[in-house]
Amino acid sequence: MTKAMLVINPSSGGERASYYKHLALATLRAKFGTVELRETTGPYDATRFAREACENYYDAFFVMGGDGTVNEGISGLAEQPYRPKFGFFPLGTVNDLARALGISLHPRQAIMDIEDAVLKPLDIGKINDHYFMNVVALGDIPEELNNVKSEQKTKLGKLAYSLAGVKALKENEQHEFLLNMDGEEINLTTSLIMIGLTSSIGGFKHMIDPAEVDDGKLHFIALLADNLFDTLMVAPTVLSGDLINNEKIYYREFEHLHIALENEEISPFSANVDGDRDDPLPLDISVLPQHLEVYVPRKK
Repeated sequence: MTKAMLVINPSSGGERASYYKHLALATLRAKFGTVELRETTGPYDATRFAREACENYYDAFFVMGGDGTVNEGISGLAEQPYRPKFGFFPLGTVNDLARALGISLHPRQAIMDIEDAVLKPLDIGKINDHYFMNVVALGDIPEELNNVKSEQKTKLGKLAYSLAGVKALKENEQHEFLLNMDGEEINLTTSLIMIGLTSSIGGFKHMIDPAEVDDGKLHFIALLADNLFDTLMVAPTVLSGDLINNEKIYYREFEHLHIALENEEISPFSANVDGDRDDPLPLDISVLPQHLEVYVPRKK
């Protein structure tokens, strides 16, 4: 008989996790037989539970919660000698990984889809000594996003990020970065860098159209516009999915990156990783190709 673990963040999605808990347990028990429930009460609980699932050779590990809980779960599985199959029920503000994988953003449907779900390889990103599932962002806009409080995310959803972005756009400050990308030295001046694993960033499903969840690549985007007008002119291509073909966008695929501010005397700002404040520069970023197997809905 197979066994699975379900980790729930009770406070996710305006506390909707508790509402869907019993449906998730019943559905998983019908598929796996034995399902053990864990509930988070603080930071990194989901990471600790994921390590437990690895050490005890669970067949599958599921999380129900927001983007932060999903990130913690993936971080606990990453680079372990044995890694269970992974699944999640999204209750976050943006849910980019769910969008990229075709997982329903409606919790009830996402749970029901597990009944005949199939497995798909999934790349994982590594930043310094920890992990990410979607995006690393640097610049004034990410700095403003770092200041968005969790209660604002819950109350305003994606609007909270949009308001922070508009505030940062007014300044549009340029920064000089020194990159080592797959062994190539690059000097780059920009106000915004995004490094994505999937096509969906910030709720825009086709932000980086060439990106696939299992292509073994990270996708580097930098904004080359040096004034507000040019920056605003890039916006329509974000919506149309043609961002990387814009002349004001620098785009590269890579596997390994070291990034620092060219002027080390400037006070470093922090990266925004999967929607939360993370390490300050310098950063080492790489991809763990097809590192996990994730449950996704069977195509109808």
